[in-house]
Amino acid sequence: MKIRLLNENLVSDLCWLAEYGFSAWIEYGDTNILFDTGWSDVWRRNAKTAGIDLDKVGVIALSHFHSDHSRGLLYHSFTQKKKLVLHPRVMTALLDPFIEPVDRHLPHKYAEIEQKIRADFQVVEAKEPLEFAPGAFFLGQIPRVTPFERGYYYEDPMDDDTALAFRTKRGAVVVTGCSHSGICNICTHAKEVTGQDLYAVIGGFHLVNPEKPAVNETIEWFKTENIPHLFPVHCVSFDIQARLQTEFGYERPGAGSLIEL
Repeated sequence: MKIRLLNENLVSDLCWLAEYGFSAWIEYGDTNILFDTGWSDVWRRNAKTAGIDLDKVGVIALSHFHSDHSRGLLYHSFTQKKKLVLHPRVMTALLDPFIEPVDRHLPHKYAEIEQKIRADFQVVEAKEPLEFAPGAFFLGQIPRVTPFERGYYYEDPMDDDTALAFRTKRGAVVVTGCSHSGICNICTHAKEVTGQDLYAVIGGFHLVNPEKPAVNETIEWFKTENIPHLFPVHCVSFDIQARLQTEFGYERPGAGSLIEL
């Protein structure tokens, strides 16, 4: 299994571009997956640098509707109508220009993305877990079971926030977009869906100040799970990222990084 970060807040070296957001190209067996697309065309430009033929994608999936994960779809160049898996609330949210507080100054963009999605993709809406390839799961709506995680973005319950999970010989690999629903909630659900313990967790963990995340509790949860590979990126504040790196001893990946499992 290979995961190439096509977009992330920071670059891994000077060969790549970065912007605030997330996008990953995942090679799992014979299936190629594009997970999220960032804000602009950075994901496409980094894919070209990496020598990736994006037309070979089998499934595209969105973690949630926020523009730093979905707006990059406006810049696609697919020659065929690709399958796009998302939570049903994504399409509703894209029509509401005031649902994301930080972007109220751009009320046009969600309708623009929604129209593009409907016209250009084969949309598959899934609220329940969906096995889109053998051993590969779109997790659907994430149950809020962890008492110390809010599972909200400001006052938005973020029912659409989800992730991907993959069965491997060594355990489940989870790839997250932003984890508004709670990184521990997502991982708990991934274990149930895959029937495996966790081997790797990669992506946005949404441990962001000033939202006052439960950092201590999250660290203790991960220690209890004893996960071999943790790679928090994207929406993790610098001070919290430093704490996680100190506790778990990983090298932080960035845009352009190739993670092989």
